[in-house]
Amino acid sequence: MVRSCRDFSQALAQYVFRSFALGRLRTLPDCLAVSVILDPEDVAALHLETFQLSNDPLLVDKVRDIVGLYLNPPHHAIVLCVDEKSQIQALSRTQPILPMLPGQVERRTHDYQRHGTTSRFAALDIATGSVIGKCWPHHRAVEFRKFLARIDRAVPADLAVHLVLDNYATHKTKEIRKWFLHHPRYTLHFTPTHSSWLNQVERWFALLSQRQIKRGSHYSVRELQAAISEFIAVHNLQPKPFVWTKSADAILSSIGRFASRTLAVHSSNNM
Repeated sequence: MVRSCRDFSQALAQYVFRSFALGRLRTLPDCLAVSVILDPEDVAALHLETFQLSNDPLLVDKVRDIVGLYLNPPHHAIVLCVDEKSQIQALSRTQPILPMLPGQVERRTHDYQRHGTTSRFAALDIATGSVIGKCWPHHRAVEFRKFLARIDRAVPADLAVHLVLDNYATHKTKEIRKWFLHHPRYTLHFTPTHSSWLNQVERWFALLSQRQIKRGSHYSVRELQAAISEFIAVHNLQPKPFVWTKSADAILSSIGRFASRTLAVHSSNNM
């Protein structure tokens, strides 16, 4: 059984040289080349990452707009990053989770039972790090309008409100557009397509998953919702905002370099 990248590299190198001895490979340099490429310090077996370049024609304008909000927030206004985490599963492990001990990581069974799903709406205040949240069974325009009303009650009436949103269809329905027309203090800032990483609330959702949802065992949707609400309550006792450091120019330059490398790879493959 291959237990590590080093074991994998050594096993494959042995196979290559054995194949050469049996005449399956033609030249020894081919074997040596494989050995160099599969240096034990560099091999990452079955390592894979995904990516998605934005094709939004307003990419540059939207990046500058949102990053400008983060680095230079407007006066007498609040900036909220809003999104929903849908289909959160209430999962219970088939056996009790064994807690972390000195010298031993937390352990849990690989199998689980499903008990339903819920959707969590959240609005992150970029200035304070506090979160407004609410769970609903669905994440339709009806629920989003209710969440907007919840935000409206929580934010002081004398403040302008800037919302950072993604391009999910729920955020742009006729019902939602009508709601915003009746609430003129709101200004919307949409992220480019395939660029949810630009919305700070996504980072907070990652914390929610890492520290609460994945670490727990929930036997009902109600229990899951209670655990999420408790996480938000504890978080809001001592909230800490995320510190945005990259400028819009730095982000756009990074995207440009990655796009150039991607085009170069495709061009060489098509030759």
